[in-house]
Amino acid sequence: MSEMLVQRPYLLRAFYNWIVDSECTPHVIVDATQAHVEVPAQFVENGKIVLNIAPQSVLGFSLDDDALSFNARFSGQPMQVYVPIYAIEGIYARENGEGTIFPPEAAYEALNTPQIPKEASPVSVVEDKQDVKKENKGERKRPTLTVVK
Repeated sequence: MSEMLVQRPYLLRAFYNWIVDSECTPHVIVDATQAHVEVPAQFVENGKIVLNIAPQSVLGFSLDDDALSFNARFSGQPMQVYVPIYAIEGIYARENGEGTIFPPEAAYEALNTPQIPKEASPVSVVEDKQDVKKENKGERKRPTLTVVK
């Protein structure tokens, strides 16, 4: 019997397309402590960052078997983002929390070389300042992640 390929890039593309086709906003949960992750450090909380990867929010979007990359603005500053697939922990729709958390895969465990210590705490969603202000006023609920099996 032949060895199967890793699932994550295939599942990530499928969930991304499903979320976008459903006219929702795809967000990925990234373990920013992993090697080769290039994200805005000022938005990393507890070793994690949540990135909006909606087509209208990013430029130069690329999602292949090895990495997710794009250009985006963070607090008005342009930045090239690069996230190896092994550092993406999940994907969900901002509007309703529908999505998935990826299971551990042996091929990625071998690459598990954190750059900074991991902390066991919940993921924080980082969005634009207006969303944070609305959230603080109680006008908006924080998204929740619903695991689809």
